[in-house]
Amino acid sequence: MKIHHLRSATFVIESGEHFILIDPMLGEKGSMPPFSVFRFKAEKNPTVDLPVNAEGVLSKVNQALVTHSQTFGFKPLQHGDHLDPEGEKFLVEKGIPVTTPAKDKAYLEKYGMTVANGLEAWTPTPYLGGEITAVPAQHGHGWIHKVMANGCGFFLQLPNEPSIYISGDTVLTDDVKRALTELKPDITVVAAGQAQMDVGQPLLMPTDEVMAFIQLSPGKVIANHMEALNHCPVDRETLANSIQQLGLEQKVLIPADGETLEF
Repeated sequence: MKIHHLRSATFVIESGEHFILIDPMLGEKGSMPPFSVFRFKAEKNPTVDLPVNAEGVLSKVNQALVTHSQTFGFKPLQHGDHLDPEGEKFLVEKGIPVTTPAKDKAYLEKYGMTVANGLEAWTPTPYLGGEITAVPAQHGHGWIHKVMANGCGFFLQLPNEPSIYISGDTVLTDDVKRALTELKPDITVVAAGQAQMDVGQPLLMPTDEVMAFIQLSPGKVIANHMEALNHCPVDRETLANSIQQLGLEQKVLIPADGETLEF
């Protein structure tokens, strides 16, 4: 298995003939508005371009996973950092089969995407000769998660490959802990940028929860969702320092944009 990290939460899993695109944010730098204008610098998103090798990797994509997209079915509230207009265009024009939470299926189909699977939580579903299971995600602490797109993570088991759990946009919940301790994924992916809007508590795990997630993970951990969005204050260096303080640096991979990890 290879993991091609592109930017933020967008990456591609390569397994044999399968190239699975996760959460396509494919637009140019500055193609979306800021997600915070008071708490953090009001910089347009994404704050960086895709890496130079992205086109070559994307040309091979033949499947896609979208952890979350819609909020109340209202297009202006779509989570563009996981599915932006260019990501939509890519999926529609190429007819890429999409797997997503059941609650988002009709919404994505409304905009022309081919949804092969609308997953219900904790229900293993056949996928590319293996299985995929949706794990509930809580997009924030406090009241704010009720107005966010509470999507899911994905636990993916492909033939002759290490299992991988993509936690998605979530804080550390009992469901996330259950995925780590019961499913025992070989690889985990955690969104570590600690995103926050101008109001409310963090939308992603704060650093202490990220550290707990790493400690609970049975195998290697990949940290992403950093240095591409204006509402994510935790950068790679800050995270690496926190990991080092707990002696966890041998367990965690923090890929650069464009980097390929091989397992």
